[in-house]
Amino acid sequence: MEERIWHQHYDYNVLTEYRHPRIPAHEILEIPANVYPDKAAVIYFGNAITYYEMKQKVIAMSTVLQELGVKKGDRVGIHLPNMPEYIVMFYASLSLGAIVVNFNPLYTVDELTALIKLTRIHTFLTFDMGVATINAVRKNVDIPNVIAASVFDSMGGDKSTPQSMQLDDTWLHFDTLLSNCKNPKRPRVKIEPEDRALIQFTGGTTGIPKGAVLTHANIVSTAFSAVHWGAATTQYTPHSERTTMCVLPFFHVYGNVICLNWSMINCSTMYLVPKFELDPFMDLLASIEKLSFFPAVPTMINAIINHPRAKELQLDKKIDMLNSGGAPIPVELIEQAKDLGLKCSEGWGMSETTSLGVGNPAIGRKKVGSIGIPFPGIDIKLVSVDDGITEVPLGEPGEMLIKGPFVMKEYWENPDKTAEELKDGWLYTGDVAKMDEDGYLYIVDRKKDMIIAGGYNIYPRDIDEILFQHPKIEEAVAVGIKDDYRGETVKAYVVLRKGQTMTEKEVIDFCKEKLAVYKVPKVVEFRNELPKSAVGKILRKILRAEEEAKQNS
Repeated sequence: MEERIWHQHYDYNVLTEYRHPRIPAHEILEIPANVYPDKAAVIYFGNAITYYEMKQKVIAMSTVLQELGVKKGDRVGIHLPNMPEYIVMFYASLSLGAIVVNFNPLYTVDELTALIKLTRIHTFLTFDMGVATINAVRKNVDIPNVIAASVFDSMGGDKSTPQSMQLDDTWLHFDTLLSNCKNPKRPRVKIEPEDRALIQFTGGTTGIPKGAVLTHANIVSTAFSAVHWGAATTQYTPHSERTTMCVLPFFHVYGNVICLNWSMINCSTMYLVPKFELDPFMDLLASIEKLSFFPAVPTMINAIINHPRAKELQLDKKIDMLNSGGAPIPVELIEQAKDLGLKCSEGWGMSETTSLGVGNPAIGRKKVGSIGIPFPGIDIKLVSVDDGITEVPLGEPGEMLIKGPFVMKEYWENPDKTAEELKDGWLYTGDVAKMDEDGYLYIVDRKKDMIIAGGYNIYPRDIDEILFQHPKIEEAVAVGIKDDYRGETVKAYVVLRKGQTMTEKEVIDFCKEKLAVYKVPKVVEFRNELPKSAVGKILRKILRAEEEAKQNS
């Protein structure tokens, strides 16, 4: 591509553009299965499954799905935490040309009903704890095939049965289906890189979430790009020794591409964690000698590095590469990680860009507060938040537009929204950013999160960064709330560190020292916790909705 100002800052091994393999996404599994067949693909509660065994399970499940009538273009729903059955179902479905639809296990009956109706699911896989929810969903929508897997089946020991899971005869049992597959055959379905592979629901602020449709080429290009980008660090660890911490859920695009598919290409053993619970997770970290790669989110990093055992575990000797994504990471938190000796890098992406877009070089120059520079083959421009067309000068905030191989095909059956957010190949991200003279990008905030108070444009992240610097504050987030005089005003939601006390005045006075007067919070609410997404992203939209409900009551 044409030379860009950020290209000069790529690591020595990174090209400005790549020709990625033009293969369907499920063929990524062939790499480790052929090169390291006897290496553990996953370690799940101490039980290992080799890459060869994983490949055989995928072939068997693809045979089962074909017998159930799954055809190219059919939608297969996966409603699981991180467990080996997710991996098997994901690659088996893709090998038939089916479109995988990721479902968060925390979705409610109403949310699942709406999304299953929207995507017209042919076959649906859930787990023990999801059976009752899906039975409730099935009262309102028909699902031709429902399959249940147990979180205990891949842990070794006794296997579950349909009876032990209390499945009636309308349900199929995952482990029984695999055991009864006596003649597994590799499917011979012609799949092109441009074919649809995955429907990934985005957060959205109101109504039904949008379904970003990602192609096989999207998944392959992002996974290989992540491998190229980090190779300056990972090259020093032999493939036979590479390991990945997979606590980010595979049903989230970040976990799917950067944990699952990155690990496949790197022949890396994945430690699967179905649910992030801090103390058990620290026990798991203590038991692992070395991690090549640990993708995480800021709230997770915050909890780990502030845990009483963090220094004792010598995390800097244990973790080669710690990556933060999914939400902006406060500068202070990066500094705390560095104080522990950790190499912490931040990146940016979204469901619509298959989780990637911008990142800090693996070993090259990093700038405090920056999400980094665009990946190879990616183009970025910043345009006026008012007209969406005029490019802003360097150093000025503008909406970030992105173009390249990572960008989704469309929104599922939503041509109006597709046309609104995809124009001439450019995706309008809704993120407001600044670019400096070297091409490094700094997220200012979400366009929809911007607060307009008394005529001033206020970006909540500016306030979040300051709140996070206070030694008594563990987490904080600023939100715009309605105000009769200013139109909107700033409210801060604060979670204090254990054993600390603080007054509203203390918070406001601290902000007055560091922020322009119009940015200082006028209201402070102390909470025990803040609402978060499945990957730990603080949900401003929930807090805004709560405020609106209060004001309307």
